Amino acid sequence: MSKFTQFKFSAALALVALTSLAAPAAASTTLDLSNPAFAAVSGLTSIPIGHAKFCQTRPTECTVNTNIQDAVKLTQNRWQELLEVNTRLNAAIVPVTDKELYGVEEFWTYPQGFGDCEDYALAKRQELIKRGWNPSTLLITVLVSPKIGGHAVLMVRTDRGDLILDNLQGLIKVWNQTPYKYIKRQSQSNAGQWVDIVDPRPAALIASL
Repeated sequence: MSKFTQFKFSAALALVALTSLAAPAAASTTLDLSNPAFAAVSGLTSIPIGHAKFCQTRPTECTVNTNIQDAVKLTQNRWQELLEVNTRLNAAIVPVTDKELYGVEEFWTYPQGFGDCEDYALAKRQELIKRGWNPSTLLITVLVSPKIGGHAVLMVRTDRGDLILDNLQGLIKVWNQTPYKYIKRQSQSNAGQWVDIVDPRPAALIASL
């Protein structure tokens, strides 16, 4: 199967995920954050050790967001960009643990062909920022997978809900349609701060997804 055919196939499958999205917000209204398509947060929390070290070496990438955007309007073009970036980087990066690659448990960095889950997320965030996406809508997120334990993904806040770009799943889904227990994510107001995520879903529901 050619890469183009694979992308078209992935795009067609990904349309299934759209059925659980929130209705688009009108231009004159704010987001309805009570909609479960948006992950609720409960305040500042500790920064993951790997991200803290990343910020020490790249302080300009962990600063206050001076141009905060509540959410990206999910147009067809934007949706296609998400699909393309997620599919391409998932295929381009070979999954290798930090322990295998760097000899330490946690080392967050931009991957050079190889990387752990957080490196995929960092690469996707970087690529979308280059394409003009507002950094305040691109949030590295930490969660727990019932199968593999700790995991990291990129959460993209759109006017249709919080979408998850994941190196373990090809489909882009709304956060609450993924089989993970969400713990915390970057703050929208400051890329160097993190906030707790309120995930009220019972374990049985998460396991069934």
